[in-house]
Amino acid sequence: MQTPLVSIITPFKNTEVYLNECLNSILNQTYTNWELLIIDDHSTDNSFQLVKEFASKDTRIKLFKNNGKGIIAALKLAFKNSSGQLITRMDSDDIMLPNKLEVLANNLIQYGKKHVAVGLVEYFSKHGVGEGYKTYETWLNNLTKTGSNYNEIYKECVIPSPSWMIYREDLIACDAFNPDIYPEDYDLTFRFYKHQFKCIPCNTIIHKWRDYSTRTSRTHIHYAQNHFTALKVHHYLDIDYNKAKTPVIWGAGTKGKLMAKLFLERNIPFEWICDNPNKIGRDIYGKKLLNFNALKNIKNPQSLVTVANKEAQKDIKKYLTSLNLKPIKDYIFFC
Repeated sequence: MQTPLVSIITPFKNTEVYLNECLNSILNQTYTNWELLIIDDHSTDNSFQLVKEFASKDTRIKLFKNNGKGIIAALKLAFKNSSGQLITRMDSDDIMLPNKLEVLANNLIQYGKKHVAVGLVEYFSKHGVGEGYKTYETWLNNLTKTGSNYNEIYKECVIPSPSWMIYREDLIACDAFNPDIYPEDYDLTFRFYKHQFKCIPCNTIIHKWRDYSTRTSRTHIHYAQNHFTALKVHHYLDIDYNKAKTPVIWGAGTKGKLMAKLFLERNIPFEWICDNPNKIGRDIYGKKLLNFNALKNIKNPQSLVTVANKEAQKDIKKYLTSLNLKPIKDYIFFC
């Protein structure tokens, strides 16, 4: 099997307490032809000095200071200084299993360009992993096992930041990291989807994903739900919106209202339905909420479901299926 150079791009900020484990997990990889482009994003702890000591002992570790600010600027700097034919990302607070690079690289080499190698993830935490994260882990891994990640791309990020590998030219083709769009991992996943890069099925756990209360995805404004909804709408309009069809927003909760606002701001005509008797018939933002039975009378509908309740989602999917409607083409679940 070929062993092309793998470039690992890793931003870090104040993760001194986790960096030893992270860096040692990279050093212990069974696939040894790698370089680590690791970028200090203005740390105020001892992280930089710790990485510097590792870099002094292994020339594959290339340490830089972020000349911009934030994760995207750090990712751009890392990629600019990378040389690998294959590119992957690592988070500075996580742990690679020893065969991670080997599994991803071998799969990518086997399937070739215009593919994304992915792998299973496992959450861990010294305080125990919450039910919500375990549910997300199971959902995500079930998609990855069959390579069907894009089937539910509008629900959540289906390719987490530290569990993909791609050919350099494919990453360039989708203009990765250039617009400052957060959450950057979800935005990149949509770019893979738009360019029709196929996900390679994988049954192997390759990455241990650390959860803790001050993790960036828990605390930073860039990862708040309003950013997720805005990002989903942006990519929906770019990729799957069909002007010959009528978007139909399901649900008038927080996400449904935000989606309606975004459509109104862009002057995109839509219909709005819900099953809440207290809201049916009401006027919100100048739009009258209809009963879900009204869907039968809407010409060429494309349902955009923002209802979060899992049991309600099952009923909605059953109803849409009874009308012979197809996923993505006729309906998309946004949560």
